[in-house]
Amino acid sequence: MADPDRDAPPEVLDSKRDATRYQVLVEIAARQPAVSQHEIADTIGVTSQAVSDYVRDLVEHDYVDKRGRGRYNVTKEGVDWLISRTDNLEAYLERVTSDVLGSVEVDAAIAIDAIDEGTEVGLVMRDGVLHADPNGGTAHAVAVTSGDPGEAVGVTDFEGVVDYETGYVTVVRVPQVTDRTPVDPDRIDEWHSGDQLVATAGTEAYTLVTRAGIQPDIRFGTVEATTEAAVRGVDLLLVVGPDQLSHHTTKFREANVPHEVLDAADL
Repeated sequence: MADPDRDAPPEVLDSKRDATRYQVLVEIAARQPAVSQHEIADTIGVTSQAVSDYVRDLVEHDYVDKRGRGRYNVTKEGVDWLISRTDNLEAYLERVTSDVLGSVEVDAAIAIDAIDEGTEVGLVMRDGVLHADPNGGTAHAVAVTSGDPGEAVGVTDFEGVVDYETGYVTVVRVPQVTDRTPVDPDRIDEWHSGDQLVATAGTEAYTLVTRAGIQPDIRFGTVEATTEAAVRGVDLLLVVGPDQLSHHTTKFREANVPHEVLDAADL
């Protein structure tokens, strides 16, 4: 059953006057005790006279205590009024975000073939990127924009599950520079298959990979980037220094990413 208090617009949105009154009280609370009505007027986009009228009204309702010229404090009653209106406003915004905006969420996918707006398309994952296939798929959606092959199109009204397997990460630990354990860069070819993305974490790892003639696809933010890529079905070779190894493997375990750890010094 719907919650009427959550579904109904909050009182503060009942009229422009209620909304402005709320804004003025918020600004007084933020600026107290020295309050410039002119600054409040500029901030919320009304005249100084209008702010003066609202302040007088707030004082009369005991929401604001006037301590002298230009000096005001929000009273306990004023704070309670703000909290009640803010709680209602937050609940309303939560409903708008989850129920309203969530129901019209639009994602982007790459068109495999030409797609017309309004047509149903299948959704498939290729190289970690969502693609829209007019010939169908295990999941489907409705295109909200048109596009030629290779262009991004907007899709919504998702149903089904996109069918793909999580990628596999081969993690190669390289020794720290102080270990003085040489690793032949030509051995990178033993660990790297041509369809893997290559990521390096740490200077020792980057040096080894580039000496092998490979420019890594990922060098920064590798903990999040490698995990996200694997979750999207991409296989990776991660060459990593010992000081960063646990950060990556912990994230892999949390995301259920299949992986193995090899030690370059032992290979």
